[in-house]
Order: sequence, then C-alpha cells, then structure tokens
Amino acid sequence: MQFVEANGAKIPAVGLGTWELRGRSCARLVEQALKLGYRHIDTAQAYENEREVGDGLRASRVRRDEVFVTTKVWTTHFAPNDLERSAKDSLTKLRLSEIDLLLLHWPNPHVPLQETLGALAQVKKLGMCRHIGVSNFTVALIEEAVAACPEPLVCDQVEYHPYLDQTKVKDACARQGMALVAYSPVAKGRIKNDRTLAQIGQAHGKTAAQVCLRWLVQQNVAAIPRTSRIERLSENIDIFDFVLSEEEMRQISLMGSAKVRLTDFGFAPKWD
Repeated sequence: MQFVEANGAKIPAVGLGTWELRGRSCARLVEQALKLGYRHIDTAQAYENEREVGDGLRASRVRRDEVFVTTKVWTTHFAPNDLERSAKDSLTKLRLSEIDLLLLHWPNPHVPLQETLGALAQVKKLGMCRHIGVSNFTVALIEEAVAACPEPLVCDQVEYHPYLDQTKVKDACARQGMALVAYSPVAKGRIKNDRTLAQIGQAHGKTAAQVCLRWLVQQNVAAIPRTSRIERLSENIDIFDFVLSEEEMRQISLMGSAKVRLTDFGFAPKWD
C-alpha cells in the first residue's frame, strides 16, 4: 500500500468510503475490505454508520494500529463545547480510544472558523484524535483555516475525479503541506462507460475505474471509493501494479472542467 504523507500523517492512498452504507452490510463490507488489504476507512457522523464501521473493524481482526480511521463532525456541532462532545460520541460509537483523522465535514459560516478550529485542535491535544483536517473547503477557506488553527491541518477532503478540475484546491493544499483526499473518485460510477479511460485501461489490462484511481494516486492524492459490492472492493485496490505515462495522465486531466460537480448543496460554499 502506498501512503500520502502530509503534516505528520501517513494516509493510505486508497481507502473505503462508507457513505450510504448501513447496518450489517456496512459492517460486512468494512470487514471484507480490511481482509483484502485496505487500511483506510472513511466514515462520518452524518452517515449514521460509525457503530457498524467499528463492528467491521473488530470483526476483521486486523490490528488497530494498522488501520487509518477517518470520521467527520457535522456542521451543527461546530460550537466548541458541541465539537468536543461530538468527538466523544464518535469514539463511543466506533468503540475506539482515538480517531486517526477528524475532519470538519463542511464549512459552516454561522460559527466563527477560529472557534471551531480551536475546538478541533483541543480535541487533538486531549488525545481523542491523532490528526485533524477539513472537508469541502475552498482555496480561501483553506488559507483562513491554516492561519486560524493552532495545530497542523493534514488534508482537505473534496470531490475529485477526471470530470472535475480541482487544480486550484490541490495547489492550495500543496502550499500548506496538506494532502488532498478525493471522495466520489470514480464520479459515482459514471466513468465506467468512458471511452478514453477504457482505452487507456485496455493498454494496461485494467478497468476504467482502476485507471481513474491510479490517475489520482499518481498525483499524490488519496482516494476513497465507495462500493456496496464485495467484488468491486478487490478491483478498487488493485492499482499498484501499473503506471500511467505522462501522456496518459495529461489525457485524463484534459477531461476535467469546473462544472461537473456531483455533490452540491444549498449550504455549500462558493466553489473555486
């Protein structure tokens, strides 16, 4: 497994996203993923599956110190006391003594960012999490967050796939020594019928999805594809035995624009 290193954190380059996974099937997928060699599991308070993710982790019998667990605080818990309580709640549900990476799930303009980040840093100092970061932050918000946070931020987790150009955010992260973690890295399955990706895949004996994930990893981006199918789990992690050429990387990058965003809400920030 490769790692993306940022501000002291070593994030496994491919992880399992668990959004919309629920109940026993969620626990089973997490267990199976870990048995297949995944070492990075991503969940969130808002997914309402932290308990099942913890169950899958224990059922896998993989040593705790080998697995990188990320969870996220929902925006309604950004006031300092709420944030600390919320982190404790996540630990209880996951049945863990610490979280590897705790993120702010979305920006919340209604609570001063400095207060929220102060509380997030405090949670880290109290030993509830090893690393902290943000999610869905724009270039301006990344810069504001880094300036306001007393502890290093290790990543910005954002939607990123070949159809969505995230160069600006990626560059902003690089300037701050932060990693970019890509959610919806296979564009919610849309890439499987993509001609360009399929052709590149044929040359390497790989699928369009594998080409897509490889493209991200070669940019030093960590990817957290979500799947509810066990056979897809093995496919998504089987990307470390081939290398895309510079020309192939360039071809894929040319597919992106700022407009193809698959996750957008009324409360989202003004995107770059």
